[in-house]
Amino acid sequence: MCYRSGLPLMYRAMPSWFVKVESMRDNLLASNAQINWIPDHIKSGRFGKWLENARDWNIARARYWGNPIPIWKNDETGETVCLGSVAELEKYAGRKIDDLHMEFIDDITIPSPTGRGVLKRVPFVFDCWFESGSMPYAQMHYPFEHKEDFLKHFPADFICEGLDQTRGWFYTLNVLSTALFNKPPFKNVVVNGLVLAADGRKMSKSLKNYPDPMGTLDEFGADSVRLFLLNSPATVAEEVRFSVEGVKENTRRVLLPLWNAYSFFATYASLENFDPAKDLVKSNNELDMWIKLRLNELTRLVDESMQSYQIAKAVPSIVDFLDDLNNWYIRRSRRRFWEADKLAFSTLFEVLVQTVQLLAPFAPFAAEYFFEKLALTEGLGKVGSVHLSILPDAR
Repeated sequence: MCYRSGLPLMYRAMPSWFVKVESMRDNLLASNAQINWIPDHIKSGRFGKWLENARDWNIARARYWGNPIPIWKNDETGETVCLGSVAELEKYAGRKIDDLHMEFIDDITIPSPTGRGVLKRVPFVFDCWFESGSMPYAQMHYPFEHKEDFLKHFPADFICEGLDQTRGWFYTLNVLSTALFNKPPFKNVVVNGLVLAADGRKMSKSLKNYPDPMGTLDEFGADSVRLFLLNSPATVAEEVRFSVEGVKENTRRVLLPLWNAYSFFATYASLENFDPAKDLVKSNNELDMWIKLRLNELTRLVDESMQSYQIAKAVPSIVDFLDDLNNWYIRRSRRRFWEADKLAFSTLFEVLVQTVQLLAPFAPFAAEYFFEKLALTEGLGKVGSVHLSILPDAR
C-alpha cells in the first residue's frame, strides 16, 4: 500500500545488480566494533543486529535520472566489462566525454573481447545510497587525485545523522568502506532521534500536523528551536514530539534567565559607572567563590561532554546553572549591588562572559548578542566575536 496515496502496490521481480554483503558480514561486524556510537546501545543493538542479518544489497534502479552503472554486457554471450574511469570509457568511445548521464553514454558500445558482437551498457542507474555511501572518496575524486588528503582525513573523526540511517547512510558508508579498505569510514557517530509532529505521527504536508517552520523561527528565533532540540530526547536517539509550547519552554528556561541576569548587571553597572576595563577585582566573598565554583564545574562538564560527543549532557547542565545564577546568586547578592560592591560586579561580569561562551555552540545568535552587549567586541578584549574568543579551561 502506498503510504502517500493509499493505493495498492504491485511488486514485480526483475533482474538486478547486487553487492555481495552477506559474504562480508564478519568484516562489517569487525568494522563496527571499532566505532564509538553515541548512544552506545545502537552499536550492538539496532545497527549491530542489522549487520548480523545483512542481505545482499540491490544497487540498481530502473530510473532515467541518476549515475549510470558503468557495466557493459552482451546479453547473448554473458560477457561483461566494468569500467573503472572516465578515461577508460573515452578510450572505447573514441571521443571526449563531458557528461556521464545516460543519454550521453548509452550509445557507446564495446567490442566483445572474444569477437562475438558488442557489449551495451546495462539499463540501470545506481541506488542513491550507493552514491551517498561513496561520499568519503567521491568528494575527493579519490583514487584519481588528492590521495594524500584523502588518506589524511579518512576515516572521518565524526558524523551525525538520524536513527533511521542505521539502515541508510551509516550502513552504506560501512559496507563500501569495509569492502574497499576493510575498516570503518568514521570513528565517532552521534545518532539523533526523529522529530515527530505533536500528535506523535510523522510530520506530513497532507496531514498538516505541524506548525509553519518559518513562522516558528520568526516568532521565537532559530536559537530557541535549536535549544528545544538539544534539550530533548532527540539527543539520545529517541523520538521527540515537536511543539511550539516546547520551544516557548526552552526560551523561558534558557534565554530569558540569561537576559534577566544580563539586564540586572547592565542596569546596576550603569547606575554605579562600573567599567569592566578598569574596575575588575578578584573576590574572596563566599557567595562569589561559590558561583565561580559552579561555573568551573559547568565548564568542565560541558567540555567533557563535547569532547566525548555526549551532547545530551551539555544544554541541561547550562539550564541548571542559569537557575543557580538567577535564583540563588543574584537574589542573595542584590544588596551588594545596591551598595556598589565591586567584588559582586566583577564576579557577575566574569560569570556572564564565560556563560555566554559556553552557550555559544548551542545558541550562537543569542550568545553573540550578549557578547556584544557586554562590550567585548569593541571594548574589553576586542575579540570581534564570541565565536573567536577563547574559553578558559576548567580549573
